[in-house]
Amino acid sequence: MTRLSAAFLAQPRTGVQIPDYDRKQVRPGIVHLGIGAFHRAHMAVYVDDLLGRDPDWGIVGASLRRPDTKEALEPQDGLYTIAVRDAAGTHPRVIGSILRVMDANSEREDLLSLMADPAIRIVSLTVTEKGYCHDPATGELDETHPDIVHDLAHPGAPRSAPGMIVEALARRRAEGVVPFTVMSCDNLPSNGETAKRIVTRFAALRDAALGAWVKDVAFPSTMVDRIVPSTTDADRAEVTELIGAEDAWPIMTEPFTQWVIEDDFPGGRPAFEAVGAQLVADVEPFEHMKLRMLNGSHSTMAYAGYLGGYEYIAEVMGDAAYVKLIHDLMSEEVMPTLDMPGVDLGAYRDQLLERFRNPALRHRTWQIAMDGSQKLPQRLLGTIRDRIAAGQEFGRLALGVAAWMRYVTGVDEDGNEIDVRDPLALRMHAIAADAGDDPAALFAGLTSLSEVFGTDLADNETFRAAVVGQLESLFDKGARATVKAAAG
Repeated sequence: MTRLSAAFLAQPRTGVQIPDYDRKQVRPGIVHLGIGAFHRAHMAVYVDDLLGRDPDWGIVGASLRRPDTKEALEPQDGLYTIAVRDAAGTHPRVIGSILRVMDANSEREDLLSLMADPAIRIVSLTVTEKGYCHDPATGELDETHPDIVHDLAHPGAPRSAPGMIVEALARRRAEGVVPFTVMSCDNLPSNGETAKRIVTRFAALRDAALGAWVKDVAFPSTMVDRIVPSTTDADRAEVTELIGAEDAWPIMTEPFTQWVIEDDFPGGRPAFEAVGAQLVADVEPFEHMKLRMLNGSHSTMAYAGYLGGYEYIAEVMGDAAYVKLIHDLMSEEVMPTLDMPGVDLGAYRDQLLERFRNPALRHRTWQIAMDGSQKLPQRLLGTIRDRIAAGQEFGRLALGVAAWMRYVTGVDEDGNEIDVRDPLALRMHAIAADAGDDPAALFAGLTSLSEVFGTDLADNETFRAAVVGQLESLFDKGARATVKAAAG
């Protein structure tokens, strides 16, 4: 079977959308750190849409941890297929906006040199919460993080994303080159402000003058949204059949995509608004809407759904009790915390429920459940704090937190091991072992993780009563019965 490559594009194709521009004319203007599936389903598609009108914004991607993306895409000349799935079928499109994929571990110096090049005007990030080397509860740089300690000792050979950005900016400063704009595309609240806080603090720890210079770098916030399940071997086989060529790493996704961007790019930017992105003065309201309504619901479904025996989100949405739980969680507990004049939150809720139901999108509950200790503060706990401050109930949100606590014990309702993927997995496993089957002890142990719960929630009696009550039900009755009772 022929491998997807530049030669593939030269052959006539039917039923497959391919780039409508000459890739040989495209020049790199963006370096993207963390070139995972989400970036390739989201930002890279927007850029692909605009390269026909402006070829100066090609992307060079960098993998920070593993070389697997480089190994998959390098023989394909950076090309890959995005397969959009809905009830009508799977619709393939070949994306050409990624000109090169670099492995930061083996090509670190080349990557830093490219980032220091004046042609690069944007450095974007999709490195997940972990990649910021920060304390999720405070948003501050974790100065004891092993990668941060290493990068401060060896600034010219950084391992972390903050270390790489600061080293590249230091080189530009030394050469009199204007800084690039740093654009976070991660699911973090105020992701631009978070990135700026982390990067400027790291720069100041390196050198006070450099830290002062980096404070003037632009860090626009963004809100990103598209559901991107993990690619399976069956997906690869389907894409091969659809396009008539082998693609080592196609991306499966849904039709919906959204990108809201704070318009702050002193060095210039592509015409993102011409290809469907929203350029706004303040991203925060959209960000809260998405984190609390979509991501909070997703996490609740992931933990309660996995415990209930559901492998995929669409299966969860086939259970009427779970549907009512999520509908009412958004309507009665989340939406009242959002202040968005002119935005129809009810329509957004209904759109989310429809997206969750997409039978063609096999989004695993286990995948969404990953790294929950990093996600919980933004997705559920912030909303709960607002509800507590307002003296309002939050039983459904409490169920989401309790389901996470039950999930991270590492044992499901049938006594089978759960493969908990989380930076705090070992600590949480030890807490669960000490607590045994005592919900109150489990709550006390897990809320002692201040990097997740801060210092206010562990001793809050309202929070404790709500979460422990749901946790007792999960242990005694199981997830499905607990969800049914919470749904009313």
